[in-house]
Amino acid sequence: MILTKKIIAGKLKKQKADYQWDTYSAFANCYGGVIILGAKEDKDGHWHTTGLKNAAKLKKDFWDTLNNRKKVSINLLKDGDVETFSVAGTDDVIMVIWVPSAKREQKPVYINDDLFGGTFRRNWEGDYHCTRLQVKTMLRDQAEETMDMEVLDEAEIKDLNQDSIRGYRNSHKSFKPGHPFERLSDNEYLRVIGAAGFSKEDKRIHPTAAGMLMFGNEYDIVRYFPDYFLDYRENQDMVIRWTDRLQSSSGEWSGNLFDFYFRVYNKMIKDIKVPFKMQGGFRIDDTPVHRALREALANCIINTDFYGKYGVLIIKEDDKVVLENPGYIRLGKEQMCRGGKSDPRNKSLMKMFNLIDIGEHAGSGVPNIFNVWEDEGWEEPIIKESFDPDRTSLTLKFIKKQAIKTSDKKQAIKTSDKKQAIKTGDKKQAIKTGKNMKEIRLYLQKRETAKTSDIAELLGLSMARTRVILSEMDDVETLGTNRTRRYRLRAKGE
Repeated sequence: MILTKKIIAGKLKKQKADYQWDTYSAFANCYGGVIILGAKEDKDGHWHTTGLKNAAKLKKDFWDTLNNRKKVSINLLKDGDVETFSVAGTDDVIMVIWVPSAKREQKPVYINDDLFGGTFRRNWEGDYHCTRLQVKTMLRDQAEETMDMEVLDEAEIKDLNQDSIRGYRNSHKSFKPGHPFERLSDNEYLRVIGAAGFSKEDKRIHPTAAGMLMFGNEYDIVRYFPDYFLDYRENQDMVIRWTDRLQSSSGEWSGNLFDFYFRVYNKMIKDIKVPFKMQGGFRIDDTPVHRALREALANCIINTDFYGKYGVLIIKEDDKVVLENPGYIRLGKEQMCRGGKSDPRNKSLMKMFNLIDIGEHAGSGVPNIFNVWEDEGWEEPIIKESFDPDRTSLTLKFIKKQAIKTSDKKQAIKTSDKKQAIKTGDKKQAIKTGKNMKEIRLYLQKRETAKTSDIAELLGLSMARTRVILSEMDDVETLGTNRTRRYRLRAKGE
């Protein structure tokens, strides 16, 4: 069952006599995977062995090579990650190698003592060489101090846009009246928020990379980040290519992150319907959707690799918003959706946004976005990663999910209807549902609790279909409300 799942996920590598160390590197630099030696899948889906012998010698050769730093840069495996199996009726063996994903500080994992020529990544069914830019990105991401903390010795505080600094300080003052930072001079204020620091060279205060990105002018920013580019596009008229466009290189505004954020956010929300709500005699114009969009935009900027290609791109259409940024997901897509951990690519930028009440610090931002979209009944957000060049995109659709028909709900809830469906319906569908239920039970045994979106991604099904299957499982119970709903296995005897 596990191997079948890996095949479906595109993470299985069939091999004969060679260990294919490029695949080890590729799996380690992505999300891990399984390598099988001694078995091959035919076109008709049947498997046969390929004649590997002597399990003891195979394992010894493998471990000897894995611990040879001239061949592999790091050994990520434990004893239990390598297993051998005898094939009944023959002296053939099958060797299964479970390769974990390397931690950020361990990447890049490379082979043949060649950092730039021996680093690979997994892309669908293939392993491909990483470019020098991708390798350099992984090297930068090793450090605990993120790249935006660097003090730019050649830049001066006077190079920063004073209107942007003033606007930021006013935002901070509005959010936190009476904050201790209020009385500081601009130079001291920039230093304590992470936008400036003392140079080791001349002992004077200079902008940090974060300060330049947040408050600089575009023509100065590109001196330090040559591929820096911010682009907002709005298309609500199929006749005209773009009805509204905002670019950092236009020369009509500062082109920095602070001004871009607020200009784009105000454009993103202008068509959102705000329910009428009063509090303390004042109308409240903020909604969970507004907060989710702020989080999404801040998350896009905070996790951008500003040395990466093609820059930040925000596209707004009638029924969706797409946010793209250079850089892969440092924590991985699964952990990002699960939440609970935070590993931003630009820690100083995150701090500066947090100080004006933008963004989450505890890794709960993306799960909150998913929860808001589920509460609104909209289609689930889509997160995609692409490589060469590394890019991450988040698609937020304002489209209602397809409702489950009343007859289908009754069929899923009533036991008598379920039995009738199995008797008269499609037997293949019943078998498939049974397999999905088994997968859910195994998943919940490991995870204890999970959201609908987690289980839907595991099964490769829609949220609606997943809820139907869960409603049929008497040994699964629901925890929480719509916003916080999770599932777990019932204790024995309940």
